[in-house]
Amino acid sequence: MSEKPSREDEMAGTEQPFVQHLMELRDRLLYCIYGIALAVAVLAIWPGPNGLIDFIAHPIKMHMPPDAKLIAVGVFSPFFVPLKVLMMVAVLAVLPWIMYQLWAFVAPGLYSHEKKFALPLIIFGSFLAYVGIAFVQFFVLDKMFAFIQGFTPESVAATPDIASYVEAILSLYLAFGLAFQVPIVVMLLVRFGVVDIDKLKSFRGYFIVLSFVIAAVVTPPDVISQLALAIPMCVLYEVGIIGARWFKKTAPLSESEEEGKTSVDSHS
Repeated sequence: MSEKPSREDEMAGTEQPFVQHLMELRDRLLYCIYGIALAVAVLAIWPGPNGLIDFIAHPIKMHMPPDAKLIAVGVFSPFFVPLKVLMMVAVLAVLPWIMYQLWAFVAPGLYSHEKKFALPLIIFGSFLAYVGIAFVQFFVLDKMFAFIQGFTPESVAATPDIASYVEAILSLYLAFGLAFQVPIVVMLLVRFGVVDIDKLKSFRGYFIVLSFVIAAVVTPPDVISQLALAIPMCVLYEVGIIGARWFKKTAPLSESEEEGKTSVDSHS
């Protein structure tokens, strides 16, 4: 009986010395910095730091008196806050490029079947992050400030500090951007065999409670923002289950999975 030749290891020849890994990491970090610097230069020309400040401040200014303005309490706030916003928007603008550099760094250590689904997931994850941030900017902030301003007494002039406002916006951007990655996490857990779809379905009730706990911790102490984060997380959990079912059917088998399937077929 002739022995079946073993399949060539897809990982053969891909090992790199430690120093070479460090050089590759350095190059990828430099590419990220170059991308951010280019985005900063473009955004500094148009729409400019003042235009970016006006854009992100629009939701709260809609619920302030017509002549009211955000104030700068700190001595250096008029300089550092626009610069901080400029850097923040630049990083968000080149997020797909940063994610690609991360993928390019780890790609040599992946099997060919893993490379095929890694890049689409990175693109999908970047898209979900943008959707989460847009959801904050165009829906959550408007409803949240309308709710908060409704409790402001008429004898009190609500003039928030621009530095604290930007910090609050950044925390919400980050919270929603990460929360909207739920489908990606669910699909990866199923794809790598950490959990199966039936366990995810049985965990649905616990995840709903967990979503509201997370929303209560990471969002401001108002009902609007908490509901605006918890409810999409629950919906995205269901999307992740649907995507995992489809992803598990369409994703190619790994080498070990294919060898296992071959051995089963040979004994049947």
